[in-house]
Amino acid sequence: MAILSPSYLPLKARKLNLYKITLTIIPCTIFYLVGFYQSSRGNVPVSNTSSSINEVFPCAPPDHNTTTLDFEAHHFAPDPPPPVARAHHLPPCDPKYSEHTPCEDVERSLKFDRDRLIYRERHCPESREILKCRVPAPYGYKVASWGAYLLSRNILAVSFAPRDTHVSQVQFALERGVPALIGIIASIRLPYPSRSFDMAHCSRCLIPWGQYDGQYLIEVDRILRPGGYWILSGPPINWEAHWEGWNRTREDLGAEQSQIEKVARSLCWKKVVQRKDISIWQKPTNHIHCKANRKVFKRPLFCKSQNPDMAWYTKMETCLTPLPEVSDIRDIAGGQLAKWPERLNAIPPRISRGSLEGITAGNFIENSELWKRRVAYYKKIDYQLAQTGRYRNLLDMNAHLGGFAAALVDDPLWVMNVVPVQAKTNTLGVIFERGLIGTYQNWCEAMSTYPRTYDFIHADSVFSLYKERCDMEDILLEMDRILRPEGSVVMRDDVDILMKVKSIIDVMQWDGRIADHESSPHEREKILFATKKYWTAPKPGQNQGLVVS
Repeated sequence: MAILSPSYLPLKARKLNLYKITLTIIPCTIFYLVGFYQSSRGNVPVSNTSSSINEVFPCAPPDHNTTTLDFEAHHFAPDPPPPVARAHHLPPCDPKYSEHTPCEDVERSLKFDRDRLIYRERHCPESREILKCRVPAPYGYKVASWGAYLLSRNILAVSFAPRDTHVSQVQFALERGVPALIGIIASIRLPYPSRSFDMAHCSRCLIPWGQYDGQYLIEVDRILRPGGYWILSGPPINWEAHWEGWNRTREDLGAEQSQIEKVARSLCWKKVVQRKDISIWQKPTNHIHCKANRKVFKRPLFCKSQNPDMAWYTKMETCLTPLPEVSDIRDIAGGQLAKWPERLNAIPPRISRGSLEGITAGNFIENSELWKRRVAYYKKIDYQLAQTGRYRNLLDMNAHLGGFAAALVDDPLWVMNVVPVQAKTNTLGVIFERGLIGTYQNWCEAMSTYPRTYDFIHADSVFSLYKERCDMEDILLEMDRILRPEGSVVMRDDVDILMKVKSIIDVMQWDGRIADHESSPHEREKILFATKKYWTAPKPGQNQGLVVS
């Protein structure tokens, strides 16, 4: 069927149609103007005479009885009630908790076995025992200047010691800007991956190294790198000169040192030197000879089915952790590390050898560049982070490959890199291969450190990682416990999560603000910058509440 355009109709027909259209438009226009005039005066009367008009003019109103149209609103719905927000109330804890370390609580530890000092290991409170309050700084507490301290010789060490009942080595170290963690070598592995340290040093630590089938030295061997050193000073070294002052017999001390020497040989360690009160042993660079020596040293056997990097509540074993295979006696097991500082940005052997699924050399390089840009952005927003020497002790709660710490390497500070045990990939070994330090942590529990340990905390996607795992409020209270007064926090996460975080820190005496992602304001990921206000417990004997400067 053909469809014709109006231009093809006969001239007479076109004139007739134009006449009808004109007759229709004119009355419609009149009705519209009259209606507009009347509606502008308030009410519009309409009569049923309109029915006749409708027959000729289809644009007229429909037929109905005379009605007054009222354009005023007569139905008022009440305003919806404001959303009921959770009433956060996080008061200060009692001043007696000013040194509270939840997982190393002295009273709780007494419930556990004293054999092998198990009672001094981590024993965290149950959920019903967790304090829902903010740990106060003691009255008179000062925030010191940490920028004056410089690490001599460009060597970064980690102190690892139990929580003392009197003066703590760990707290003493941290107050002076030196990395440290509370812990003890008892029945579970130290919280580090295998092949982490170039050197391990024990000074008067009174650990029975030769007992329990050499299990303690076997654990030291696990965390030492190929070719790494173990240094022992204090009893029983040089017992011939000190035995009387140590209140022990010559026979007892001599037997203890002999047992240590025996275990060290069974691990294929070579004694490098003993000079005065210090002895130094070296771990082999590979296990080619050591495996052959199993014919001489029947124990310890090599471990067969274990993950040598698993070290969170993992029981120690009496088997020797095998080093990665090599093809030549001169090769270094696991790969040669570059010297510092090139080592920081060189491709770590764990990545170049393909040990970490899904992480390539390209990923590593991209991650390093990404964190350089991010840290530069942080310093633009947080002027205190950009201020050299303002912060000394930093904590990265979800460090991944250590990019945040690497981007700050030129600043006079150190970063404790934490790899959460819930992380998709265990990357802590890479962090140590870069020449950085770190530990494992489950952020549903308290960290093994004293209150007011860190000047600055970085939390990248921590709350997304622990969503549905534990209470956001508890994680924030733990951050508050370990952050010094006037310390700062930077958190990256989804905007909805950060809004919830912001509602909690507002009652924690933190000043916070949410900023856009460094790439674009359209990114859902945002950044929360916050600072913990300075406050302390009241002066003993007074009940006036907090002391705030």
